Amino acid sequence: MTTRTIEIAVGIFVALGLAGLFMLAMQVSNISEYRNTDGYTVSAYFTNIGGLKVRAPVTVSGVRVGRVTAIRYDPERFQARVEMTISAAHDYLPADTQASIYTAGLLGEQYIALEPGGEDDVLVDGSEIYYTQSALVLEEIIGRILVNLTTN
Repeated sequence: MTTRTIEIAVGIFVALGLAGLFMLAMQVSNISEYRNTDGYTVSAYFTNIGGLKVRAPVTVSGVRVGRVTAIRYDPERFQARVEMTISAAHDYLPADTQASIYTAGLLGEQYIALEPGGEDDVLVDGSEIYYTQSALVLEEIIGRILVNLTTN
């Protein structure tokens, strides 16, 4: 084989490897799920959202039912307003559903966990979730522990 043929073969091999890595990255990132806007939008207000980001998962009993679509600060309520899009397949969530911000693992990404209530009315497009629990910030917890240790 000539040097030119070997270089072409290596180039094709590298190009196929890069294409494979690109396809793997697209599968892992679930980028197609980000475009899914089928559903209804609800909002909730939190005192502290910690490191919650747009496109963070919204779950019920650990099952992803939606995504965070917007985070804004409300200057009238002095709280963070989080908008979530819930999949249309999950249109049965009661109006008194509670939203809590949790962390996946010790230092993982934050997500919103919904806990359904018992009311007969359900959440619809534009509803507000009134029962919320803000994020636990690791620095605050460590600070409280240190204060308790120094006072004892």
